[in-house]
Amino acid sequence: MRFETRAIHDGQQPDALTGAVIVPVYQTSTFQQEAIGKHKGYEYSRTGNPTRQALEVVLASLEEAKFGLAFASGVAATTAVFSLLKKGDHIVAGDDMYGGTYRILEKVFKKWGLSTSYADVDNFGSFEKAIRKNTKLIWIETPTNPLLKIVDIQKISKISHRRNILLAVDNTFASPYFQKPLLCGADIVVHSTTKYIAGHSDIVGGAVVLNDQKLYNELKYYQNAAGAVPGPWDCWLVLRGLKTLPIRMKAHQENALYLARYLSKHPKVERVYYPGLKSSKNYSVARKQMLGFSGMLSLELKGSFEKVEKFIAHLKLFLLAESLGGVESLISYPAKMTHVSMPREERLKRGITDNLVRISVGIENKYDLRKDLESAFTFV
Repeated sequence: MRFETRAIHDGQQPDALTGAVIVPVYQTSTFQQEAIGKHKGYEYSRTGNPTRQALEVVLASLEEAKFGLAFASGVAATTAVFSLLKKGDHIVAGDDMYGGTYRILEKVFKKWGLSTSYADVDNFGSFEKAIRKNTKLIWIETPTNPLLKIVDIQKISKISHRRNILLAVDNTFASPYFQKPLLCGADIVVHSTTKYIAGHSDIVGGAVVLNDQKLYNELKYYQNAAGAVPGPWDCWLVLRGLKTLPIRMKAHQENALYLARYLSKHPKVERVYYPGLKSSKNYSVARKQMLGFSGMLSLELKGSFEKVEKFIAHLKLFLLAESLGGVESLISYPAKMTHVSMPREERLKRGITDNLVRISVGIENKYDLRKDLESAFTFV
């Protein structure tokens, strides 16, 4: 079956008891057991829940994976992957990354004895140079947050597999509709299902998908032991969102590409970051490993932070808010929002300037969105 069909049907058969065509919300903490040591597949909802299982099955299917695990947030899913490692292990991570992932590595796992080196995602050789004898994991985002850089997953996977190092890819910005990292050689894929997968800014969730049975067993054990699982209602909302993922992603991309082209020619814009622009140095790699360019873009305004403030203050449709991937358009200021936990010197070194804004382009009418931007530019 094709992606669109699997998104609606995989793991979501009609309810055996009632014939309901939509997976029920199994809002229960526990399940009656037939006898000691004998149950119907479920014991306690932290360990497993039918609504969550349906979500995990379809997420695995859409990523062309064997196994899927749902978590209470994208950060919880990321933490689960890092928890595969032990004291003394080393991680190589792409330097352009979500500020929350940087915070986990530097403020949480560093205290636990894990060390991290950051490779320049624009320099393929920097990954090889950063590898040590104790490197156990390479972590990348592609597209990256917030500069929308593209990392060649196949090239990185050749390095990791030659050295017997795991490769994990945060696929949140692309979604499984536009990119399938496992098919490009990744070992583990992570999502914040809060974003495009759920798509309506009404839940917080995360997921890990993979093919390796041993790694799955370890992560499944961690999921149950640590307990950062989503409730059945949140799982149901993600399942509902997934049914329209293909349609939404096409609309996000159409609008983002239209606005990126407009912004790239605007006299008050210094630079636009969007891999779907043919002028982008990431365009050819994006075309190779992605089916589309998604709905995220970033731009640098000409001028100071004060101009950024004025621009954002006069937007009406683009809402100043954290997060991304919802049907509504959002704008954020990475320096003081998504990447505030990163020291300013570190941010600037990575290209996250004080005049950078990140836009999650929604599925509103693209001409209305352009008009909103044009109006705000008159105040800059």
